[in-house]
Amino acid sequence: MAAGWHHNAVSYESHQVSPGSPGPRRPISVIAHRGASEDAPEHTLAAYRKAIEDGADGLECDVRLTADGHLVCVHDRRVNRTSNGRGAVSALELADLAALDFGSWKGWSDPHESPETETREHTSVLTLERLLRLVEEQAAAGRRVDLAIETKHPTRWAGQVEEELLRVLARHDPAIPVRVMSFSARSLHRVRAAAPWIPTVYLMQFLLPRHRDGRLPPGVGIAGPSIRILRNHPEYVAHAHSMGHQVHVWTVDDPVDVELCALLGVDAIITNRPRRVLSQLAQLERGRGV
Repeated sequence: MAAGWHHNAVSYESHQVSPGSPGPRRPISVIAHRGASEDAPEHTLAAYRKAIEDGADGLECDVRLTADGHLVCVHDRRVNRTSNGRGAVSALELADLAALDFGSWKGWSDPHESPETETREHTSVLTLERLLRLVEEQAAAGRRVDLAIETKHPTRWAGQVEEELLRVLARHDPAIPVRVMSFSARSLHRVRAAAPWIPTVYLMQFLLPRHRDGRLPPGVGIAGPSIRILRNHPEYVAHAHSMGHQVHVWTVDDPVDVELCALLGVDAIITNRPRRVLSQLAQLERGRGV
């Protein structure tokens, strides 16, 4: 950990990055990556319930379209890693996915849940519809939770993913704070063209030359750089902010990286461990005398 910090410190000096003015800052939003996925099986209802319980400001999910047209929360193109089945999500129907176990591999249990509820919420495939209902249930109870939905590309269904996503969102409470994320600028363009009021996030694995000054694809208002980008180009946050964009960073689990994000003044941290990140950010704020 110390070695990583020294590398980052060298990077700050070489780019002459300033952490900004010491005045009041907007709190950093903490988004649970695939739910509280360090503790519970990713993309299961249990992982999202745990994230909400941990105090996460928002939930992140990946969506893929099944062979019969349902959006399910699965990251990989194939189900092999996170279930006891095999095959591509796009080639399987929802009933096929519902027959699989998506959680036993994690070996996590909640002492507050009954065995029946625990098994169902930890092992069942999660549809976007069900996740939206969870967010609506929280809103009805007075708890606002943002939802960041990532469309996965390339896929055999191409633009049908965005079409179905917008249909699903139209069936739910429009007051739910939703944003759409993707590494595909074309995917974000489809969303903006059909629903320009939905915020979009352009995810970046690497920082291409055309984006180094903070520019994003037309109409996109939020940059989604990897934490690796910030380690190598800490000045990027200031550049993006100078263009009027927010910066949401993924996937931030290491305390050194959390401190880097706080120093640079990012707007949101996407993490597998929301409870620990929230605790660290609170400690950093107390250290600043806020």
